[in-house]
Amino acid sequence: MGEGFQSSERAEEHTALLAAIVESSDDAIVGKTLDGNVTSWNRGAEAMFGYSASEMLGRPLTVLFPAERVGEEQAILARIGRGERIEHFDTVRIRKDGTAIDVAVTISPIVDAKGHVIGAAKIARDISERKRTLAALTASERQYRVMFQESPLPKWIFDVKTLKFLATNRAAQEHYGYSEAEFLARTIRDIRPPEDLPALAADILQAHGTHSRSGEWRHRKKDGTIIHVQVHAHDVQLGENVARLVVAQDITERKLAETRLRAQLVRLDLLHRITRAAGERQDLRSIFQVVIRSLEDNLPLDFCCIGLYDPPDPRIRVSCVGFKSAALALELAMPEQAFVPIDENGLSRCVHGFLVYEPEIAEVKFPFPERLVRGGLHSLVAAPLLVESKVFGVLVAARREPQSFSSGECEFLKQLCEHVALAAHQAELHGALQQAYDDLRQTQQAIMQQERLRSLGQMASGIAHDINNAISPATLYTESLLEQEPNLTDRGREQLAIVQHALEDVAQTVARMREFYRQREPELTLSPVNLNQLAQQVIGLTRARWHDMPLQRGTAIDLQTELREDLPAIMGVESEIREALINLVLNAADAMPEGGRLALRTQVIGGGDTEATRYAQITVSDTGVGMDEETRKRCLEPFFTTKGDRGTGLGLAMVYGMVRRHSAELAIESAPGQGTEMKLSFAIPVTATDGAEPRLTTSVPSRLRLLIVDDDPLLIKSLHDTLELDGHSVVTANDGQSGIDTFRLAHGRKASFDAVITDLGMPHIDGRKVAIAIKTISPATPVIMLTGWGQRLVAEGDVPPHVDQVLSKPPKLRELRETLARLCSPVPP
Repeated sequence: MGEGFQSSERAEEHTALLAAIVESSDDAIVGKTLDGNVTSWNRGAEAMFGYSASEMLGRPLTVLFPAERVGEEQAILARIGRGERIEHFDTVRIRKDGTAIDVAVTISPIVDAKGHVIGAAKIARDISERKRTLAALTASERQYRVMFQESPLPKWIFDVKTLKFLATNRAAQEHYGYSEAEFLARTIRDIRPPEDLPALAADILQAHGTHSRSGEWRHRKKDGTIIHVQVHAHDVQLGENVARLVVAQDITERKLAETRLRAQLVRLDLLHRITRAAGERQDLRSIFQVVIRSLEDNLPLDFCCIGLYDPPDPRIRVSCVGFKSAALALELAMPEQAFVPIDENGLSRCVHGFLVYEPEIAEVKFPFPERLVRGGLHSLVAAPLLVESKVFGVLVAARREPQSFSSGECEFLKQLCEHVALAAHQAELHGALQQAYDDLRQTQQAIMQQERLRSLGQMASGIAHDINNAISPATLYTESLLEQEPNLTDRGREQLAIVQHALEDVAQTVARMREFYRQREPELTLSPVNLNQLAQQVIGLTRARWHDMPLQRGTAIDLQTELREDLPAIMGVESEIREALINLVLNAADAMPEGGRLALRTQVIGGGDTEATRYAQITVSDTGVGMDEETRKRCLEPFFTTKGDRGTGLGLAMVYGMVRRHSAELAIESAPGQGTEMKLSFAIPVTATDGAEPRLTTSVPSRLRLLIVDDDPLLIKSLHDTLELDGHSVVTANDGQSGIDTFRLAHGRKASFDAVITDLGMPHIDGRKVAIAIKTISPATPVIMLTGWGQRLVAEGDVPPHVDQVLSKPPKLRELRETLARLCSPVPP
C-alpha cells in the first residue's frame, strides 16, 4: 500500500472523528458563508431551532432572527470578515414553531490554506433556562427557588469575594455527595483539586466585571473522585456584594471518550510510522531494532525485547533488545542470543498465538515472571509474532508499575506485532529471493566459465594436434639417426641427443595442452590408476601457475615431491582424479601470493600385518595463508569462495564430488598462517600391483609389408624412411580414399599388407572410415591409428571399434616396434 493512500486514509479518519464529535454535540453548531448562507447544520441545531438540515442548508441564517435583530447579522459578518472572533454573545433567535429562545453565541472565522476568511462557524447554546432563572430571582423568590431546586443540573451560588457557597440545589448535593449544610460550610475551593487552585484564582480575577462566562473545569466530589464539568456562570448583584450563579454539567464521560480517541489516534499514527519504517528494511534485525526503538521512545516502556521461537525447541532466543533496555537485560540474564525457557506461564500461551497481559507479574509463580520481578518489573505484555498461523517470535514489553498497560495499549501491541510479523515475513522472502538470485548468478558465471574453458580446451586440442604432426618427422629422424647411424661424431651425437630431449619437452607440453579440456564420461568406469604418474602429469599441467606466474611477480614457489616408488595402483577414473589434483594444486598456489613451498607426497597407509584395508594416499600441502575453522568447515560448499571475483566456489566442491564417487576419503588440515594440507585416500584393491607394465620382449618380425595412410607428406616420408631402415617394405597413400584403393588393389593381387598405419583426421575420408574399409576387406589385417589425439581417444574410451591399437603423435620407434611385434607376430601353436 502506498504512502499517499495511507496518508489519505489517516486524514479521512481524522475528518470522520471530527464530524462525529460535531454531529453528536448537544450545542447547535452551524457553518455559514460570508454572505450569511448556511453550509452545515448539526443535530444540536435541529433540536434547538426545529429546522432539519435539508431545510436550512443554503438558506440565509437571518430566517432565525427576530425582525428587530436582523441588523445584527451585517455587523457580525463584517467583524468575522476582518478575522475577529465573537465570544459569548447573548441574543434572541426564533424557532421554527415561532417561539423565541435566548441563546449564547460564539462565532469563529473559517480560513482556507492561505489564511483567507471564507466563512464562519457558530456555536449556539440555549440559555433560556438561565434567563428564566435570573428572571425568577428578580420577579419572584418563590418561583426562583422552585426552578433552582428542581433543575436536573447541579447549580449553586457563591460569593465572589469570599468564595463561600450561598445556595445549592438538590442535583448539586446528590452529584457531589455533600448535604446542603456541608455545602454552605465550604467554599468553592473545596470542590476544586488542589493543583487547580492557582487557576481558580486567575479565573475569579479574570471574570470580575464580566456579566456571564462559560468554561470547562475539574471538580472534586466528596469521595475524592475527580470529574470534568462544563460550567455556565452568571454574576448578579446582591446588595453591595456580587454573587455568581453557576450551572454545572458533568462531561467526564465525554472527556474520557475524547481522551481515548486522541490516544487511539496517536497510537494509529505511531503504528503507521513504525510499519512504514519496518517495511523499508530488508533484514530481521533492523526491523526489530526500529520497532523496539520506536516503542521505547513513544509508548514508553521500561523493558522491551523480541525473541525468536523455532518449535519444537522449548526455548525463546532473544534476538533484539532495546537500547534503553540493554542494562536491565544483562541484569535479567536476557542479553541478545540468550535463551529463555518456556514454562507454564505467559510465554507458553503466547507461543500458541495468544496475547498475554499480566497486570501484576509478582503474583505469577513461575521462573520467567520471577526473573522479571527481580529486575523491578511488575506489568507485562507478551504479543505473538504470527505468520500463516505459525508463531515465530514474541514481543515482550514490561513496565515497573503494576497494572500500567491500558486495554488500548494491549490492542495496539497486538496490531503492531501483526504488522511486524508481516514485514519480517516479507524480509525473509526477500532474503530467500536474493539468495536464489545470487546462486543463479554464480551458476551462470560458472557455466559461462566452463563454456569458455571448453572452447579454449578444444582450441588447445587442435593446436596440439598440429604441433604433433609438425614435430613427428623430426622425432622419428632423430631417434633413427641416434640408433642406426654409426658414423656420427661424438659432437654430432651429443647435439642430436639435445634435439631429441628438446622434442620430448615439446611433446610433453603438447600433452599438457591436450589435457586442458577433457569431456566427462556419463558413467563411472573404473580402471587402474597410478597416482605417481598422475602427480607428475599434474605438476606439468600446472607448472605455469605455481612456477612461471610467481616468477613474473618476483616471488617463488618451491616444489617438493615425495612419491613412493612401489605405490600400488588404485581403481578409478583417471581424468576425474587428475582434475581434482589440479584444483588442489591451483588452490595451493593461490594461497601463497608471497611465495612458499608446494609439496606432493604419496604413501600407503593402513593394513600392516592385519587384513585391514590399505589406502594409497596422495597429499597436496602448502605453506600459505591457511584457513580458520569456519572457512575450513564451509570450504566444500558449492559457490563458497574466499577469492572474491577470482573464484567460482566450485573447485573444492568438484573435488568432494570426485571423492564421494570413488568412495574415497578427504581430510583437510589447516590453520591461519600455517598453510593447508589436503589428503586424498583411495582404497587399494586386494589384487592391485604396483601398476608397472611388463616390457615387451618379443622381437619385431622382419620384412613386414606395411601401408601408411596420412595427409602430411613430411610424416609419410619420415615414417617411410624409418620403417624401411628396420627392414620393412613400406607403401604410402596421401589421403583416405587412396589408402583404401591401394589396400583393395593389393588384396586382390594376393599381395596383402601385414598392417596398416593410418592417421585419424584427414579430409573427406578420415581414419575411422579407412579402418572400417580395411576390416571389411580383410578382417585379420591389423589397423594401427597414429594420431595427435591418441591419448585423448584412449582416456575417453573413444577408440574406433575397427582399430587394433592407437598410438599418439609424435610416434616413438619403441612403441611402434612393440605394437608391430604384438599385432604382426605369428600366433604360437
